[in-house]
Amino acid sequence: MKAMRLHAVHSPLSCDEVAVPEPAPQQILLRVTACGVCRTDLHVVDGELESAPLPLTPGHEIVGTVERCGRSAARFAVSDRVGVPWLGYTCGVCEYCRRGLENLCVRARFTGYTLPGGYADYVLADERYCFAIPARYSDAQAAPLLCAGLIGYRAYRAAGDAERLGLYGFGAAAHLLVQLARAQGRFVSAFTRAGDTAAQEFARSLGAHWAGGSDELPPEPLDAAILFAPVGALVPAALAATRKGGRVVCAGIHMSDIPSFPYRILWGERSVCSVANLTRADGNEFMQIAATVALEPAVEVFSLQQANEALQRLRQGELRGAAVLQPQA
Repeated sequence: MKAMRLHAVHSPLSCDEVAVPEPAPQQILLRVTACGVCRTDLHVVDGELESAPLPLTPGHEIVGTVERCGRSAARFAVSDRVGVPWLGYTCGVCEYCRRGLENLCVRARFTGYTLPGGYADYVLADERYCFAIPARYSDAQAAPLLCAGLIGYRAYRAAGDAERLGLYGFGAAAHLLVQLARAQGRFVSAFTRAGDTAAQEFARSLGAHWAGGSDELPPEPLDAAILFAPVGALVPAALAATRKGGRVVCAGIHMSDIPSFPYRILWGERSVCSVANLTRADGNEFMQIAATVALEPAVEVFSLQQANEALQRLRQGELRGAAVLQPQA
């Protein structure tokens, strides 16, 4: 099979011929039909996360059909459509797993980072960490649900019952969450790079009540803000836009350093928190919502061999919604 693999950080992926793997007892072998391109993939390729085993196949927003099942795998049948997320394995016995916080498992393994990912024709996955996908979404539309949707939803829940919600960085996750927030009756402000009027118009077209640059203040103070852009300077900017008692949620796996800021913008029982990974409960809950709320993922499809182009487009902020690789494209 073909796999786009990283052999050295800061280098382009290479298209390699590798053997189709055999599933272990609790694994399923999937023929990949779509794999989203996530900003976390950029962090991996750019060496901004702890070292991963190389060579590595990135990709953790995977949609595929079951080709073979391991001898103990019984959740899915051959030809079922399955989604594979970032969280690929947890130990089940560490203090975090025992407390229901498997997203913080000390022995967790992650798809496309410490496990081979979906920039390939085939991928293995532990069936216990996979999800059924609502039928209303095509393969390409479903791919960004597996991370932009799932981890975005965990950040959304961390924001609480905020009536006025700010989304900083209007990419794959924010363009899904603005639709969900509007469906639930919330007032959404979208913050983009300064002067990016196209992104601001895109946000308004999806239901944002207000859209402007990240250096601007919204019409009214926010109850909560979610940061998807990996820019530490946005933390004090979001705090300054948030009312007393509000919360700023940092949703990325990597962020540049947060600069010092005056205590007065934190005072008033404002808080800053981060979101790490996801749990299977998050995934099941979000997929149930996605089955009932008519989300419209905006996707741009690339062939598997165009993975480097898709990553570069993401790096430069040139995508409208999400990039998705399709091996058959």
